[in-house]
Amino acid sequence: MPIHLLPQPAPTVPAPAESGADSRRTDAYGRAADEEPVTVRFAGLRLVHAALRRDLTRLPNALRLLQPDEDDKGEALLRHWTFLTAMLTFHHEQQDTRIWPIVRRFAPELRLLLNWLEADHHNLDHSFTRVTTLVRIASRDTGSAWPVAYAMEDLAARLETHLRIEERQLLPRMERVVTGNSRLGGLGELLDLLRSAEGPGTADALAWLLDGVEPALVERLLAECDDDVARNWPHWQATYQRCTAPLWGTAADGLGRVAE
Repeated sequence: MPIHLLPQPAPTVPAPAESGADSRRTDAYGRAADEEPVTVRFAGLRLVHAALRRDLTRLPNALRLLQPDEDDKGEALLRHWTFLTAMLTFHHEQQDTRIWPIVRRFAPELRLLLNWLEADHHNLDHSFTRVTTLVRIASRDTGSAWPVAYAMEDLAARLETHLRIEERQLLPRMERVVTGNSRLGGLGELLDLLRSAEGPGTADALAWLLDGVEPALVERLLAECDDDVARNWPHWQATYQRCTAPLWGTAADGLGRVAE
């Protein structure tokens, strides 16, 4: 089942049409109701949030189901957790060094909120690093799987608070101060930054971000990327699915759903 990007903007009431003007209804992005949407505002940020929620829901369950003789699955689980942690760290670095300074410039009234978000980024990064040590142990010793799974869920709850603050208090303000054609926070910008950084590869990151996203939305999102990404996407997706299949099995889509 497809996942959906959060938060969806609230509907707006169109202004009364003037005489002779186009009276078609518009959505929250200012598009006509029958107009095909082109881009998703801040898609890079929204996709990271959705992917983190998806995997922090199913990783604890995968850990609890790990059996003593499933060494390969344990290694795959540890790799995926390590990858998730690396993506979270990169996401925080992108926000702290690139996005927040721009928001501070054009929305200085948000400076205290941004300061708190930066501090919480550091706290979350340290917490994820500590849990990584526990996951490394649990992936080889299933006797400790359940308490480590609970630690994952506790960390997921802390992260959820952080994500909701960004989505409810920050993104709406960014919608007003960042121009609609800006690449800031977009998927294309995120992939460009990944290419220039020492961290997760572009192929793995894109497949992780788009895991479970409905095909029509995938097509829209790939339109924000360069031709090389669009051309390689089917191969990247197939490789990612083969690598993660031992973790999620056939029920992955249901576990990965994010409600609207």
